[in-house]
Amino acid sequence: MSTLDRKNSTRNLYNRTASEWIRGEPISLSDFTARPFVLGLCEPVSGLRVLDIGCGEGYCSRELRRRGAAQVHGIDLSQGMIEAATLQEVKDGLGISYEVGCATNLKQFNDGEIDLVVAVFLFNYLTIAQTEECMTEIARILRPGGRFVFSVPHPSFPYMREPGYPFYFEVEGKGYFSKRDRQFPGRIWKRDGSWLNVQLIHKTLEDYFNAFKIAGFNTMPILQELRVTPEHITLDESFFSPLLDQPLHLAIQVSR
Repeated sequence: MSTLDRKNSTRNLYNRTASEWIRGEPISLSDFTARPFVLGLCEPVSGLRVLDIGCGEGYCSRELRRRGAAQVHGIDLSQGMIEAATLQEVKDGLGISYEVGCATNLKQFNDGEIDLVVAVFLFNYLTIAQTEECMTEIARILRPGGRFVFSVPHPSFPYMREPGYPFYFEVEGKGYFSKRDRQFPGRIWKRDGSWLNVQLIHKTLEDYFNAFKIAGFNTMPILQELRVTPEHITLDESFFSPLLDQPLHLAIQVSR
């Protein structure tokens, strides 16, 4: 599949399913196991100029604004997602701006203009080359000392369990190294029993750290391996326990 075909596949998926992502509280697995920890890495956000790349329907953009960010701007490849985010903005009136945009070309932003860039499950939709392009653009627009916080599915996760409830990527057997840059379908469930279709372009840890180097990030990243916690089990054992003691996601913060 070509890069353009992958891009169109992602855009079409989220244009079709945008309404299924709209929520005002945690509903999907990663709303519990990933986003709270990513938002924690973003702190302190008070007074910051924030860019949320791959913002979807604005779930994290809204939370960052509520936590005190001075400005929040969200971009997403999907027109449907941006329309959903804009409708929420009309309802909530938080002062967030949204636009359809491309993660690998941030020409609408000046050098050193942004304090904090956030990308929640963006890179699982980008190839290795696109990831390098995106991170280079992020490094350009961040002010000196600015921070970049993002999350991805843990690279080892798809190869550690068979496809099944409540979260999987269908990677067609083994191939952690040989299947780099291949796109695979997946599903992530909501606690109400419904699911969301997702995608993975598989990359290794080495690919992400090489992208940091190419982009010019020279500081030591802060990395968290995210998992099901005892608090999750207490909340809903039947939902979370199938993934107990497995590496689900990575949350990473790196400074300019």
